[in-house]
Amino acid sequence: MNVYMTAGTYDFLEKLATKHAGEKMVLMSGEDGALLLHETGGKTVFASPRKYEVLEAVGVLGRPGLVVMNNIPVTDEGRPVFEYRFKNRAGKIENTPGFQAIRVLRPIKSNTYVILTAWDDELAFQRWKDSADFGKSHSQSKPEPGPSIFSGQPYITKYWISEE
Repeated sequence: MNVYMTAGTYDFLEKLATKHAGEKMVLMSGEDGALLLHETGGKTVFASPRKYEVLEAVGVLGRPGLVVMNNIPVTDEGRPVFEYRFKNRAGKIENTPGFQAIRVLRPIKSNTYVILTAWDDELAFQRWKDSADFGKSHSQSKPEPGPSIFSGQPYITKYWISEE
């Protein structure tokens, strides 16, 4: 399974999603514009998308709410360590009230992984961040001795999925 993302104006991306209504696409709006996500086992209809392989998928994307993308630049050497951590994660996020979905995305043509989570609303996400389970799940991300597996600072992007 792959995820493809393309950015643009909301109106343009909405027309693109409507044109390809048979595809699994999620239209989101954010502070810097709109994003259309295409989740498929086949090829995408986007001309120049960001491309990712899905390492883990839990839940259904597309319901109204908040989408939080933790963008994490990882060195080539650090990729196996980073992926190992996610494959062996505790999975506590799935039991959090307001949780909808998670996708762990491996970049195909870049070095930035995306940990995408979907929530009922901002409050549900904040409750997760304030929880003991969040603290436990992120305690293994503290720096270890030796070279860093990260090639840059992680950053968060947020989008909203509205009612149709």
